Amino acid sequence: MSGVSSVNRTNQLVVVGAGVIGSAVAWHAATAGWSVVVVGPEPAGTSSSWVAGGMLAPVSEAWPGEEISLRLGSASLESWPAFASAVSVAAGGSADRAPGGPLLSAEGGLLVGVDGADRADLERLARYLAARGREVTALSGREARSLEPALGPAVRHGLHVPGDLAVDNRRLLWTVRAAARAAGAVFDTDWLAEEARGGRVLLRRATRVGPGGPPRLDVGGGEDGERGTRECDVVVLAAGAWSSQLHPGLERLIRPVKGEVIRLAATPGSLPPPRRVIRGSVHGRTAYLVPRDGGRLVVGASQRENGFDTSVTARAVRELLTDAGALVPALDEYEVTETIAGLRPGSPDNVPLVGALEPGLLVASGHHRNGLLLTPVTVELVGRLLGLARAAFTSASTDAEELLSATDPARFATVGGADHVEEVR
Repeated sequence: MSGVSSVNRTNQLVVVGAGVIGSAVAWHAATAGWSVVVVGPEPAGTSSSWVAGGMLAPVSEAWPGEEISLRLGSASLESWPAFASAVSVAAGGSADRAPGGPLLSAEGGLLVGVDGADRADLERLARYLAARGREVTALSGREARSLEPALGPAVRHGLHVPGDLAVDNRRLLWTVRAAARAAGAVFDTDWLAEEARGGRVLLRRATRVGPGGPPRLDVGGGEDGERGTRECDVVVLAAGAWSSQLHPGLERLIRPVKGEVIRLAATPGSLPPPRRVIRGSVHGRTAYLVPRDGGRLVVGASQRENGFDTSVTARAVRELLTDAGALVPALDEYEVTETIAGLRPGSPDNVPLVGALEPGLLVASGHHRNGLLLTPVTVELVGRLLGLARAAFTSASTDAEELLSATDPARFATVGGADHVEEVR
């Protein structure tokens, strides 16, 4: 583990990225007495924090060969209830309710399938999880429908995962940012980062979309405009998929992975949505259904790699609605309230990068589809690198040294030229 030197330090921190992870890091550091500025546009539109479904499901999303992801996710999931309570209180709410409403749903999850191949995948996953002591229960289609009556007759098999959680991503984003501001962090949306280096961030004046509109992030450059530099003791680069554009060492390590999502709302007379998170396999394609309060539902998500493209395609909408309807037929009567695409930050091994890139520069990116799930543990790990005490919300079982080793960017080496990356651990 390579931490940050305390010699001649004034505890000034700049966080690049105003999403959930960047804002949570800002809150934690500001609470510990650091002077914190968060640089970046308001996280809306294509931000993964804004688009995310909100599954907190390391067991449901586990798969053989991804043991590090399971360890990280399980450690973070254990911290989530205390983390949610802490940020809710810090934002002006109560321990079980953020100012805008509860953050977490603790109903658990169901994994379901519709054919023999889906059943084989579920049985393989059940064996894998059982060998690691994870609590899952195999279900017939009828048993799955007894837990969630909205499931349709096409569902033939299932696994019940009682420990899974879900979070309202947009409510969480507002809450964490409010907590950071209450702790003294400053959010500067007038400037966009062009490059992050040790102890300094090169900035460009944001281009606004219309009078008073949100700033636009121009990936890979843009029109010349006013530029500046913000200096500090430490920079934390938490800009999601855009992190690859802000430091040369991340160019081949962080990639954008597009995910398209549909938001639905129950209509008068329709069946209510499931209470649990449903992760379904429909003839080999995966769809998830994440309930929100007020009869709302998030359906996702496609997974395509096409650079920084954030268009919503007809194909993705058709596939998502078809597969979601096969699992829960009542969704055919729901109102479509939003279609949106966001960019997840992928890494070569789909394990995040949390660690030092150079003296005075830390990275917290590459979380792929698990950014929300891994927020508490990422905040703890960045805090350790900053020399902060263990966070009160961090679970007792979290081994920070082990997890910092697993997420260290130094596990990768560029071999045979810039176009080839090899894992060296």
